[in-house]
Amino acid sequence: MYLEKFGKIEKCNIILDCFMGFLKFFQKEDTNIESYPDFWRWFQQHEKRFYKAVQKADNIEGDFFDELSEALDQLNRGYYFLAGMVDDETAELIFTVDGNINNLVFVEEIVAEAPQVPGWKFTAHKQAMDISGMQIEMEGYEFNEENLRFYSNEHPQQPDCIDIVAVYDHFKEEDAEAIFRGLCIYIDNLIGELNAVTLIDRLSVVSPAVAEKEAIPMAKLAGYLVWREKEFIEKYEATRFNTVDENYSLMEGQLENGHPLLVVMNSDLLQWDAKMSHPWIMGIEINYSGNESNGLPDDVTYHSMNELEEELMQILKDSEGYLNVLRKTGDNERVIFFACKDFRKPAKVLYEISAKYANLDITYDIFKDKYWESLSYFSSSTNIKPI
Repeated sequence: MYLEKFGKIEKCNIILDCFMGFLKFFQKEDTNIESYPDFWRWFQQHEKRFYKAVQKADNIEGDFFDELSEALDQLNRGYYFLAGMVDDETAELIFTVDGNINNLVFVEEIVAEAPQVPGWKFTAHKQAMDISGMQIEMEGYEFNEENLRFYSNEHPQQPDCIDIVAVYDHFKEEDAEAIFRGLCIYIDNLIGELNAVTLIDRLSVVSPAVAEKEAIPMAKLAGYLVWREKEFIEKYEATRFNTVDENYSLMEGQLENGHPLLVVMNSDLLQWDAKMSHPWIMGIEINYSGNESNGLPDDVTYHSMNELEEELMQILKDSEGYLNVLRKTGDNERVIFFACKDFRKPAKVLYEISAKYANLDITYDIFKDKYWESLSYFSSSTNIKPI
């Protein structure tokens, strides 16, 4: 079996006493499907053949996965998938994006539009499993409930940070990366893909010799995270920030190459004591050619970038939980940062607006950052000065 984590496919064997008899990851290739209804019509045309391929599991790549990959590719949402028999009568197809926050919402959408197909179950995200008796083997290491425990680090200056430290009995510093990958696969199976991505702010693994607290069984991790998330939501759910009367400051800095850096930012937001209420940072990067103007854009590009930002602000309103914190321009790129209450709507908006402004070279990312540490450079007035 192959499982993919953080963009690298690692071969591993997983003993699943209470899971599918067969499980497989496969990445997408080219095809011609243009919408969710298109995809499901196509799937229904071939589902009986696909069902037999999953049931027999002797040539599932050639009989099912290759075609499924091609069909999903045109949707361009970064889908991965797993398939196997839930029981003797039911095949399950699980859609996943391997933890890519930008695409999580599209997995949920395609499953929401799935028709009822006899003999099939369609699932969004890898789900939490009963891992009692389960063992993951990866790169020579075994991970199970006997050799893994955890504790949570507390940070007085960041009380809402969920910092989980796994204590692994067989930890070796020289294999730290491989062990961490195995831990991540274990955590995905323990609490489910969506929870693993959205509930844990920091995750690390150490040996028992350097553990700073008494560790508790991994079986209690899911309950601990649910309790912390409930507490967090109750604390910040109603918190909003209205930027209508706020002033944006224009500041100037200088890059190492001597080129100017122009920053437009909401200083009040950067000093806000309730940043945690908007824990998702949306970063949009636009690259342009500014070699003839000290790294700054020409007038046409400047206008187009401003137009895109204005449209984002019209769709992602501050009153609904989407705050335009700052933008910086220089060295052939503009980067715009929003702080958001959630990640689903921004992901959809960014996907659509990138297609609309195809004349611009746009990349984007959404990530969890409760304390806006990624923006800390701009919080200090010593780094940039008013124009």
